[in-house]
Amino acid sequence: MHFDFGKIKLFDSDNPLLLENGEKLAPVEVAYETYGQLNSSRDNAILICHALTGSAHAADLPDQPTKNLITNPANMPGWWNGIIGKGKAFDPEKYFIISSNILGSCYGTTGPASINPHTGRKYGMDFPAITVRDMVRVQRKLLEHLDVQSLLSISGGSLGGMQVLEWAVMYPEMVRSIIPIATAASHTAWAIGLNEVARLAIMNDPSWNGGNYDSQPAGLALARMIAMISYRSPFSFQKKFDRERIHHDNEIRTKEIFQNIPINFQVENYLRYQGKKLVDRFDANCMIYLTRAMDTHDLGANRGTLPEVLSTIQAKVLCIGISSDILYPAEDQKKIAKYIPSAEYVEIQSIHGHDAFLIEYDQLNLMVKNFLEKIM
Repeated sequence: MHFDFGKIKLFDSDNPLLLENGEKLAPVEVAYETYGQLNSSRDNAILICHALTGSAHAADLPDQPTKNLITNPANMPGWWNGIIGKGKAFDPEKYFIISSNILGSCYGTTGPASINPHTGRKYGMDFPAITVRDMVRVQRKLLEHLDVQSLLSISGGSLGGMQVLEWAVMYPEMVRSIIPIATAASHTAWAIGLNEVARLAIMNDPSWNGGNYDSQPAGLALARMIAMISYRSPFSFQKKFDRERIHHDNEIRTKEIFQNIPINFQVENYLRYQGKKLVDRFDANCMIYLTRAMDTHDLGANRGTLPEVLSTIQAKVLCIGISSDILYPAEDQKKIAKYIPSAEYVEIQSIHGHDAFLIEYDQLNLMVKNFLEKIM
């Protein structure tokens, strides 16, 4: 099973990336992984788009190196192992699967944590504002580098799904089908509000220091805790934790983040643990930039109304919603499907909320497999 990974410079001072806001950015490096091989007909390529804190490392395959500090510096398991692999929906023995780290992230692709060539220091808050459309432009350049001229499909959830929808509008000639999952055609006031609270948790932490910190501010942990509540559902939390009290012998120690403030319940312990995990592996300024890119996401901006723009999508579409998603409700996915001419809607039945696309792999594999078989 073929696997490849790398970090390449796609834009330089002679050929900078022109951002949606008119600014130019160079150099731009991109970390990426590929699984499988492009076939002789060159019609089996699938692009995978990750969510907010994801990376290019979408899958662990048998012939991969055990550690990959280029595309997976935190040495995390593949974030979509459940549906990428032999016999799974995205099978590297059938498809050429491409996964890249998005613009603005901190896992190998240029972003606020990268070195600004003009100052020799990290960009921090001097990094230019970016959008989902800018992320897609970088992905398009990567495909050009990989000599991929058409895509059988593109898939991703959440922020990944926003990229998927933009692909179908920006480069329709390249896209045969898309599979957006638990996402938004434009970010809602509810989702923007949650992101703003998370950003303020970071920026109100004195150690953030205007983005000029030496170590990750504790506010990033609080931002993650806020997000984790929206990623699950009340039913999921109740089933997992109920009102179970903390057993202090089993308490996850996070005093360096939360100053030894006492806790009483297992759900508190869980949220603190998730917050600390993100502080250990992600960057606070990247979180600020990427959530702002999500908030500005609007498929209709400078194009027309959302129904008008969605109606122009000619690719075959499988829209996947999640029954208990409170962040991007199933009703929103149904509305996206309603206006796309060749769209089919299916729904993951789960108590686990938005994160179900990273949990309910039996359902997701079946849905995606059936769809891809119909369009092959």
